[in-house]
Amino acid sequence: MLLLEIIITILFFIYLPFFFIERVLHKKSHGWKEKFGGVKTFSKEDKVIHIHCCSVGEALAIENLLKSVRENFPDNKIVVTTFTYAGQQIAQKKFAGIADYITYFPFDMPISVNRFLDKIKPSASLIVETEIWPYYAYSCKKRGIPLSIINARISDLSYPSYKRMKPFFSLVLNNYDSVYAQSQEDCEKFISIGMKPEKVELMGNLKFDIQISADKVDVGQEGFRVFLAGSTHKPENEIVISAYKKLKSKACDLKLMIAPRHLERVNDIKELLSQYGLSYALRSKGGKFSENTDVIILDTLGELKNMYSACDLAFVGGSFNNTGGHNPLEASIFEKPVVSGPAVFNFKDIYDILSKSGAGKVVKTSQEFYEYLERLLNDKDFYEQTRNACKNVFDSQRGAIDFVINKI
Repeated sequence: MLLLEIIITILFFIYLPFFFIERVLHKKSHGWKEKFGGVKTFSKEDKVIHIHCCSVGEALAIENLLKSVRENFPDNKIVVTTFTYAGQQIAQKKFAGIADYITYFPFDMPISVNRFLDKIKPSASLIVETEIWPYYAYSCKKRGIPLSIINARISDLSYPSYKRMKPFFSLVLNNYDSVYAQSQEDCEKFISIGMKPEKVELMGNLKFDIQISADKVDVGQEGFRVFLAGSTHKPENEIVISAYKKLKSKACDLKLMIAPRHLERVNDIKELLSQYGLSYALRSKGGKFSENTDVIILDTLGELKNMYSACDLAFVGGSFNNTGGHNPLEASIFEKPVVSGPAVFNFKDIYDILSKSGAGKVVKTSQEFYEYLERLLNDKDFYEQTRNACKNVFDSQRGAIDFVINKI
């Protein structure tokens, strides 16, 4: 193994200058000290639970899990690591009051990994989703540190590459104590690339362990059908308003609520609504739907999640531009059909589940967007099937947090 450690170290330092230049050019140079193992030192008595989430998506996925870990293990220290700068920013913002220490994950080579483990001394290490670190896994096994992949998944795009390298991944994965996968399909994928079947279990998806707010919403929606466009960005406001105008000509009871992602877009939305001859009211002024009010602009902060309870169908924005989408589960948990544009890479795994189950739809064009909404409004059976699919998805996916807590 010494020879392998020497080879890994040499290859790493050959690659390092190219990695450094690429990071600097893209202004993503960060955490170098920590990635070489320059982290806080804990004692053996601290009983550290380490959770690693590479970037933004994984960090967002573990928020409720971290709260549950804190509640169930109050005497333990919680260390959260990320690898990307964006992930670190999210972790620092969301977990500062929950985790005892937030830092960067080490480079996967002997010097960095050994310094990290010597200082953090984790009693258990949990890696979120699909982070496979060969030397880190070997080092944890050598030290007797339980190492698991939680919320594990392998995308359809990546799977062929994993399969081609099965001999390699078979060796690496069996340094992990367990893989807890999001779906039965993911379980089978991990087994097919070399993980022992007895080490693989189905846990469901952490992102589905969210709760419905008990707060009641009254925006005058009684007697109307409401289309809510949430977290819209600049090009999406006109797509939504144009589609609504056409839909309203066939469905007189349809109302629109539009919630811009950034409040500075409110004036742009007002101008668009005036151009389309649509009347509107502002939520900040207590506006409600009526025979004379077509649209409510949600120009307040912190209300969008609860507003999904008042709608009948929803569009989740950031998906007709390069933002990468926003969380569709905030609508789906209320059993509301969700539609989004093609760019949903921030929540791809969630959209895959919703699309395959029939609980939601990712469309490619504004015309397809309009046609899907029209079908939901006109086909009652299809609408109810979609709502039932939302319920079934949550029923099948819930329980992931309790599963992980029990394993810890």
